[in-house]
Amino acid sequence: MEILKMVLMIIFAIDCIALTIIVLMQEGKQAGLGTIGGMADTYWGQNKGRSMEGALVKITRVLAVLFIVLAAVLNMKIFA
Repeated sequence: MEILKMVLMIIFAIDCIALTIIVLMQEGKQAGLGTIGGMADTYWGQNKGRSMEGALVKITRVLAVLFIVLAAVLNMKIFA
């Protein structure tokens, strides 16, 4: 059981570092008042899911879910 806890802790640490790096790589949401004039409907805005920014958002979601699951598992009384 102690080996499993150690492996999960290492995965958790790697996930924390990766999540921090991915979040810092993302661009800010600076649409501001431009959305009123329709500037948000650009070609880049419509195809955001296929761009690098879209990939970063998807990776962030996966890493965040992994973070929450690992935090919950490591907090269980099984490893106490």
